[in-house]
Amino acid sequence: MRENDLVTRAAGVVGIFTFLSRILGLVRDILIANFFGSGMSADAFFVAFRIPNLLRRLFAEGSLTVSFIPVFTEYLQNKSKEEAFLLARIVLTFLVCIVTAITILGIILSPLIVKVIAPGFGYMGDKYNLTVLLTRIMFPYIFLVSLLALFMGILNSLKHFSAPAIAPIFLNLSMIAALIFIVPFMRTPTVGLAIGVIVGGVIQMALQIPFLINKGLSFAPKWNVRHPALKKIGMLMLPTIFGSAIYQINQLIGTLLASLLREGSVSYLYYADRLVQFPLGVFAIAISTAVLPSLSREAAEGDIYRLKQTLSHALRLTMFIAIPAMAGLIVLRGPIITLLFQRGAFTSFTTTMTATALLYYSVGLWAFAGLRVFVSAFYSLQDTRTPVKVAVVAMIANIVFSLALMGPLKHGGLALALSLASALQLFMLIFFLQKRLGGIEGSVVIHSMVRSFISSLIMGICIYLLAFNVFSGILEQKTFNLALGILIIICAGLVIYIISAYVLGSKELSSIAELLNLSKKKVTIQPRMDTNGHK
Repeated sequence: MRENDLVTRAAGVVGIFTFLSRILGLVRDILIANFFGSGMSADAFFVAFRIPNLLRRLFAEGSLTVSFIPVFTEYLQNKSKEEAFLLARIVLTFLVCIVTAITILGIILSPLIVKVIAPGFGYMGDKYNLTVLLTRIMFPYIFLVSLLALFMGILNSLKHFSAPAIAPIFLNLSMIAALIFIVPFMRTPTVGLAIGVIVGGVIQMALQIPFLINKGLSFAPKWNVRHPALKKIGMLMLPTIFGSAIYQINQLIGTLLASLLREGSVSYLYYADRLVQFPLGVFAIAISTAVLPSLSREAAEGDIYRLKQTLSHALRLTMFIAIPAMAGLIVLRGPIITLLFQRGAFTSFTTTMTATALLYYSVGLWAFAGLRVFVSAFYSLQDTRTPVKVAVVAMIANIVFSLALMGPLKHGGLALALSLASALQLFMLIFFLQKRLGGIEGSVVIHSMVRSFISSLIMGICIYLLAFNVFSGILEQKTFNLALGILIIICAGLVIYIISAYVLGSKELSSIAELLNLSKKKVTIQPRMDTNGHK
């Protein structure tokens, strides 16, 4: 199977499970909105949950995975499976020691951490105390999810994508179960939700273990701090601890500044971010997850021509989906938020405030998606310094934009600042990667994006006319009719986009059609075999 087909197929597998996870994530957020709205408890939980999630991005997905996969893949390609698995055991042993120490320190220092992350919460009030309590309960999540990230990296490198992709489903199921069966009976309801997070983390991690054992990995501890690959991974990790998680760091800046605004601002940004993360998670994360092992393999083989082809294909596929998703969220943001969240403690005023944040986040959706792919490209080349330098500039820009825009636009200004900073970051990464590789099929990518933009513009105009003229009465009705109206509009928009893309000659349509055809034929991706017969 061609590498582009492999990437498309793998992205499809990841995307399907991620889509299911995002659906459950929406159910989870609907229940959270119903129970907590945008009040004190919601703000406290979202800040407390963001802290281990930030560390997860920094030390696990954001640095360990993208540093480990290229080196692990290099060992698989150029050495042997046995040596690669020995490296995995050494990294696992070292990781357990590090994240155990981080978890213990985090629990002890939670009061100080909350003061830094959310200074607007005060130092001794109920909101501050609740945030500290929830932070302490959920801090062990970083331990669980760090091991999960390593396990996922190993399986993805071995071209096994389904178990890692399905893991988030169980986190959402655990939180949903907590919201239904624990939260209503707790004196402090958010504590029940925090317990659901920890249980979900345990299930996610444990799910990967049988598949790793089946692949032949031993979990016996192996301590060897002098292993050359461990040092190499460590050197790659140091800059990526900051660089690859810039999106999360920028969001953290938004949380910090939002805590200084009116109560509820943190929650408005959270709910809007969850809706942006839905399409972002389904396709951008799926494609970047699938493309990193392929890019790493091509980089290890020194095949820059194929690497550029794979990168171009991944970027075009990403933008083909990101741009219409952006248009759809901008046009339908109000009705979607009303349908999903407006009930219980989530009022019409909260809907309006969340829609403002969603508008400005949606503007940057294409940039958020593109960053995932380009960062993967740099890491596949084992270049972690360039993304860090760019990330520093982007973070400074985000702070400047935030301070300039939070006055006139309030929380909406914080969302817009993140979008602008991410766009700047993406353009800088494109510039440096083109310079390094001698081009990345730029004209092909630009022509593809122009076609996607024109098709999305046509789609956006049509769904706007449908939503606020033809179906305006339906969109003002109760849940069932509202859901039916939105579903009809989305389906109509999808058909219009596909027809427009077909007329304009978008090649990405054929990639998606091939993916669907491969799924029907149940084609299996067989791992490559080296000269010794190792996968």
